Amino acid sequence: MADTLPYGSWPSPITPESVAKSSPRVDGALLVGDEVWWGESVPAEAGRVAVKRRRVDGVVETVLPAPANARSAVHEYGGGSWTVSDDGELYYVEKTDQRVYALRPGEAARALTPADEAVRHGGLRFEHGVLLAIREMHGAERLPARAIVRIATDGSQAVDVLADGSDFVAQPALSPDGRRLAWIAWNHPDMPWDATILRVADLSTGLVTDIASGERRAPLQPIWLADDELLYADDPEGRWNLFRRPLGGEAQPVAPADADTGGGLWVLGTRWFAAATDGRIVAVRTNGGDEIVEISPSGVRLLDVPVVAGAAVDDARGSRLLVSGADAGGRSGLWLVDLDTGAVDLVTGGTGSWGDEWMPSARAIETDGPHGPVHAFAYSPTHPGVTGPADERPPYIVLVHGGPTSHVGPAPSAKTAFFTSRGIGVLDVNYGGSTGYGRSYRDRLKGQWGVVDVDDVAAAASALAEAGVADPGRLAIAGGSAGGWTVLAAVTNTDVFSAGISRYGVGDARALAEDTHDFEARYLDGLIGPLPEAESVYVERSPLSRPERFRVPLLILQGSEDRVVPPSQAEAIRDALGAHGVPHAYVLYEGEGHGFRRGETVVDSLQRELGFLGAVFGFETPGIPALELD
Repeated sequence: MADTLPYGSWPSPITPESVAKSSPRVDGALLVGDEVWWGESVPAEAGRVAVKRRRVDGVVETVLPAPANARSAVHEYGGGSWTVSDDGELYYVEKTDQRVYALRPGEAARALTPADEAVRHGGLRFEHGVLLAIREMHGAERLPARAIVRIATDGSQAVDVLADGSDFVAQPALSPDGRRLAWIAWNHPDMPWDATILRVADLSTGLVTDIASGERRAPLQPIWLADDELLYADDPEGRWNLFRRPLGGEAQPVAPADADTGGGLWVLGTRWFAAATDGRIVAVRTNGGDEIVEISPSGVRLLDVPVVAGAAVDDARGSRLLVSGADAGGRSGLWLVDLDTGAVDLVTGGTGSWGDEWMPSARAIETDGPHGPVHAFAYSPTHPGVTGPADERPPYIVLVHGGPTSHVGPAPSAKTAFFTSRGIGVLDVNYGGSTGYGRSYRDRLKGQWGVVDVDDVAAAASALAEAGVADPGRLAIAGGSAGGWTVLAAVTNTDVFSAGISRYGVGDARALAEDTHDFEARYLDGLIGPLPEAESVYVERSPLSRPERFRVPLLILQGSEDRVVPPSQAEAIRDALGAHGVPHAYVLYEGEGHGFRRGETVVDSLQRELGFLGAVFGFETPGIPALELD
C-alpha cells in the first residue's frame, strides 16, 4: 500500500549526483568502417567533450583523452567540433585555442591550423578526402568574418578559403567528384530559421549559384546525391520538408508531410536526415514529438527507433545509420540501425541508475491562449510507493526553454524526474516562437518577445490549475537564457506564478542588444524591433525597466564566463530585488559559460532549486536544506 506524504517531500533515489551522471549528451556520431565513433560530454571532467569509438569486437575506447576537449566556439554555441577520416584519423577543434588538430589513436596530436587567438573553427566535415571547416576570424575593429575553408591534413598548416561573402556560413558539402561545394548562407538581421540561401560554387571557376532562397524560406543541410544533384530541406509552404534538385533543373518535393525535417540551426553539427548509398533517405520528422522515417520509391516507412525528442540522423553508410536523441523514458543515447534487417543496437546511453517506474510519462496538452493554441508536455508527480494527500494538489514547475526559437519534445529529462519523483509536477511549454510546429507557429513571436511567450506560458499554467491538476498557489516558473527572460517577464507582468528561477536570464533587452555576441546581434530586430526605432519597446518590455514589479521570490543562477548573457544582467536583477525587498538568492558559478556543463555545478544548482522551492512553498526537502533567501 502506498504511503501518503505531502507533495514535494517524497523520498527519491534520483539524487543531484545521479542526475549529473545520467545518460551522456551525444555530440555527433560517425560510422568509420565497421566502427562507431561519437562525441560525448563528461560532466565529471568539467563537461569536456571526449571522442569515443566502439570497435568491431564491441570494446569501447576513448580516442580523445583528457585534458583534450573537442569544443568549438564559432557562433559561441559551436557544433561540429570533430570528424574522422575514412582511415580513422580524428580531426578536432581544441576548446582552449580553437585550433584544429589531427590525432590517430595511441599517437600524439598534431596541429593542422596555425596558432591565432583571433581565429575559431567549427562545423568540421571530412568529405571525399577533404577536411572542411567553418572559420570565424575576430578583429578589434570589425565584425567577425566567416568562411568555409579547406584544411590541409599533411601538416603544412595550409588553409584555403573556398566560400565566403556573407555574414554567416554553415553546413558545407562537397560533391563526390570534388568539383562543387554546397553550403548554407545568411546575413544580418536574419537568423537561420528566418531566411537562408542554399548556394553552390564551382570550385574550378569560382562561379556561385543560388539554388534556393526567399524572404520566408530557410533551406538547410545540403547533401549531394550525385555529382549534379542535391537533397536539402526547405520550407516554402511553412514546413521543413525534403527536396531534390538536379543542377539546372527544378526542385522536386520528397514525400512532403505536415511535419518538420529541420529546426533551429543553433549549432553547426546538427543533421536531420541522411541518404543511404542505395538511394533510401532516412529523416527526422517533428510535429511536437520526433519520429524517424525511411523514404524510398516504395513509400514512407516508420522506423522502430525509440527516439522521440532531440532526434538527429548523424550518419548513414550502406544500410546502416546512426540516430541520437532521447527516448520516451527520457534516456539520451545513440542507436545503430540496420535498414535491411530492422536491427536497432544501443551504442551508448539509454540507461539510468534508477528504474522506469520513477520516470514520468509525457502528456501532450494543447491550450487555448490569447494568440492561438499553446503546446506543452505535462509530467505528473510519479513515485512507485508514495502518493499525495487527497485534499492537496501538487506544486508545479513550468519550464521555459531557451532560444527562444527552440523546442522540447515528449521525453522527461533526468532533471524532470528529479522533481516529479519528489511530488513536484513539471509542465514543459513550447510557447509561440518554438520550432516543431511549422513556420506560422514560430513566427508568432515576431516582434512580440516578452508578450506572446509570457501569455502562452501563463495560459498553459492557468489551464493546468483550472483543471484541478496543479495547485494554483504553488506554480513556479523556471528557464535559462531566453527562457530566463520569460521567467522575469512573467513574474513581473502576470500574477500566475508564485516563484521564479532564472538561469543566465535576460533582464534588460537593450543591454543585451548592445552587449551580446555577433550570432545574435540582430536577433532582437525580429523579436522586438530594430534599434534605435524600437527603443521605447525595448524599455517597456524589459523586466529591469520596472523593478517595482518584482514581487515574488526569485533564484538567480549565473555563469561567470557567460558571453551570451553576461553576469552584469544577473547582478542588475539581484540588486533590483534587494532594493525592493524581494526574497531572493543569487549564485555565480566560476568557470561556467552559457549553460552549465560541470558536474559539480549541476549538483549544486539542483540542490539550490529544490531548496528554494521548499522554502517558498513550505514543504520539507529530505536530505537537502531549505535555501536561505536574502
